[in-house]
Amino acid sequence: MNYDKNNIFAKIIRGEIPANKVYEDEKVLAFHDISKAAPTHVLVIPKGEYTDFIDFTSKADAEQILYFFKKVNEISKLLKADKSGFRLITNNGIDAHQTVAHFHLHILAGKKLGPLLSSDNHLR
Repeated sequence: MNYDKNNIFAKIIRGEIPANKVYEDEKVLAFHDISKAAPTHVLVIPKGEYTDFIDFTSKADAEQILYFFKKVNEISKLLKADKSGFRLITNNGIDAHQTVAHFHLHILAGKKLGPLLSSDNHLR
């Protein structure tokens, strides 16, 4: 899959579309999801051109990957999601329901989230 420079997240990074930002630096952007699945639902994206998790971990160097995940940790604390628990999700590809081809993580928190999938109570 080729990276589309006109995907919605690329436009948010460039400031062409507004977002309710939680955190931003030269490499990472975090903002509230407009279709919240939990009281706290924040998307964290690298500013580089990566289509999905596989693309990010294949093309970014170890320092960039570590930096990104350390920022995810900091953002979870900024949101106070670390107090009672949170879920990190990345959807990779069509079958996983990835709707924007720019690698992103969802931070979900603010309530008891229940099983990961309704039919998979054993995935706790």
